[in-house]
Amino acid sequence: MPRPACRAILQAMLKRFFLVALIWLAPAAHAAPTEEMFTKLKAATEEAEAADVAADIWATWLESGSATVDLLMERAVMADAAGDTDTARELLDRVILLKPDYPEAYHRRAGLFLETENYPEALRDLNETLKLEPRHFGAWLGMGMMLESLGGEQEALDSYREALSIYPLMPQARFAADRLAKKAEGQEL
Repeated sequence: MPRPACRAILQAMLKRFFLVALIWLAPAAHAAPTEEMFTKLKAATEEAEAADVAADIWATWLESGSATVDLLMERAVMADAAGDTDTARELLDRVILLKPDYPEAYHRRAGLFLETENYPEALRDLNETLKLEPRHFGAWLGMGMMLESLGGEQEALDSYREALSIYPLMPQARFAADRLAKKAEGQEL
């Protein structure tokens, strides 16, 4: 084979190798809610409109940027929905080991802890969620529910109000905040 032909083949092989290496080594894109999404959520005037925007935000929170982590999260959600909380917890533990900067994994695991009234673990995971994503209205709601069940009604009210500052039409937070505000004013239901 003539030398120029060998050189052309070698260059093509190297080009392909570098392209594959770049694709393989490139970090996966991590979806994150945009400021525009939170602005739309805050500006929504109808519950249905707000719920749609909130669902879009949740969808981005479920995208970790790692196919492996996303698959484990999907299986954890399915296990939890099927009532297999032990499997869901094990999968979420693995997700957090693989991607410790992924707030939704902490939030989902906190939900499992809340279901079993394991408040110290739930508090740890909710705090980690909010450290990584301070706008996580679901974590603020969970924090409020936990604090209220522990008797910290003012702290719970603060958490519900924080959720409402992000998602003003969130039905669960609105109902809970209204109820606790009336109670705090001495108008028990």
